[in-house]
Amino acid sequence: MDKNDSHSLFVGYIAWIFGFMGAHRFYFGKPITGTIWFFTLGLFFIGWIIDLLLIPAMEREADNNYMMGETNYTVAWLLLFFTGFLGLHRMYMGKWISGLLYLCTFGLFGLGILYDFWTLNSQVHEENCENCAWA
Repeated sequence: MDKNDSHSLFVGYIAWIFGFMGAHRFYFGKPITGTIWFFTLGLFFIGWIIDLLLIPAMEREADNNYMMGETNYTVAWLLLFFTGFLGLHRMYMGKWISGLLYLCTFGLFGLGILYDFWTLNSQVHEENCENCAWA
């Protein structure tokens, strides 16, 4: 196990099951290709199958790019994957106002969830960096 194990290989493979929608690519911090996978069904399922072999490298890259801290990336992503429309991932990060707004608007009518797929790794990274600055 790496010293900075910010992203879980196991969760990456679970997200890969839905990878034809780009879930694993978003999780590992690749929003552009995640969006391409979403709109092309994983590059017509061919890229999705190839990604089965590329996930370990994606996980290592994510571990190098994102700093661990008080807020856990995997917990935030699992909350987004399964309860994004309720805003629980935002509440987990301490963003109570936007979390309650998501709760009342079903994730700002889905657009907020899409925004969070693009930016969740950065949001968690910023939270962890803020917490480290004060420590």
